[in-house]
Amino acid sequence: MSVRPAAGGGRWVEVDPERVERWLDTFRERHGSLAVDFAGDGLRVAAFDGTVAELFPPPGAPAREDIAGFVQSAGEPRTIGLLLVRRGGTAVGLAEGAKLVLSKVDSHYVQSRAAAGGWSQQRFARRRENQARAAAADTADLVARLLLPALGRLAALVAGGDRRMVDSVLADRRLGPLVMKLDSRFLDVPDPRQAVLVDAVRRARAVRIRLTDPEG
Repeated sequence: MSVRPAAGGGRWVEVDPERVERWLDTFRERHGSLAVDFAGDGLRVAAFDGTVAELFPPPGAPAREDIAGFVQSAGEPRTIGLLLVRRGGTAVGLAEGAKLVLSKVDSHYVQSRAAAGGWSQQRFARRRENQARAAAADTADLVARLLLPALGRLAALVAGGDRRMVDSVLADRRLGPLVMKLDSRFLDVPDPRQAVLVDAVRRARAVRIRLTDPEG
């Protein structure tokens, strides 16, 4: 389980789907009886002491209106694709449940922005643009090769890293069907490596919970 500050207050907790039921039992023990409301894209669970937990299902999981249905749906095994892109490299993977069954990690180099001005900066910018374009094209080829054959059983595509670079990759026309499965969840990751990709599987299938403490 990981915990991160949430914009606007509270904190995000990521819980493995197999542990959500136990997490809710512990939440009830600590904070008192629960009132559950369906919020359209997740569950809002308000405890007796005023603490609120907003639970959002994993990518590809349908929203359910009660705790039992939510827990069951979250824990069902499903196939997800992963696309991680940063300046230092790319990682593409296919996960079935918690297991990474297909993966490819590749390195590339896109220079950082230059602070100098004049012709030198313009040449640098052109070089950087060419590097970024080549990296996006290579990554799109990789995504097409690894993920398009699995499209029929893919529940969701989860991306992470550099948003602009991810957008450049997914602009490839071949990947249109995959874009239709792109989840709103976006992972903040370092330069992709195999270990980063493995951890991304865990984070991609986790139940995200926003915890808000009672006012005062």
